[in-house]
Amino acid sequence: MQDTDISDFQAVANVDTQRVAKVYAEALYRAAESRGQTKEVLDEFDTLVTGVFKADPKIEGFLTSMIVARDRKADLIKNVFEGRASETLVNFLSVLNDHERLDLLRPILTAYRELYDQKAGRIHVKVRSAQPLPDDQRQRLAHELKQAFQKEPILDAGVDPDLLGGLVVQVGDWLYDASVRSSLESLRNQIIERSSYEIQSGRNRFSTAIGN
Repeated sequence: MQDTDISDFQAVANVDTQRVAKVYAEALYRAAESRGQTKEVLDEFDTLVTGVFKADPKIEGFLTSMIVARDRKADLIKNVFEGRASETLVNFLSVLNDHERLDLLRPILTAYRELYDQKAGRIHVKVRSAQPLPDDQRQRLAHELKQAFQKEPILDAGVDPDLLGGLVVQVGDWLYDASVRSSLESLRNQIIERSSYEIQSGRNRFSTAIGN
């Protein structure tokens, strides 16, 4: 198999993994929401992945192994998590185990966090620049993004020397390139134009559906 074929296969596999993870995340969110536990479950889930798994990688290896029997994993879930985590999360782990999907814990957590932020009116924004952004530019960028998307931006700012003075801003699948020397007004216009296009396209599709 050629390298390009392998890359294409991996890309498809990643998309499928993300799709399945999103379905499970939505189910978990609905269950948590019905009990008023969306934040509690997020915190517990995050502690499991970034805390428990980091402290003892063997637990993650055991749960995600394809050669460990489900009943042994069920015993671990009961002995380790019952009484220490909410019934919602424990039941969810059991469901994943029944369907042999515990290997999706990390992507499910990512999808759940994105869903939680979406419901809370927040968006994650990845910002990369050649030099650390000054506080005033960081604040102005956050303000422009908030005005454009009507959501509270959570900035993940980092330095990438390869940009050679460039500024890259990524919001979901949207990627914006701008020069540090150019005004943030130019970036704001790009964001607003793209947002307006998406909104108008949605309206057109809705109108067409009604017309049919």
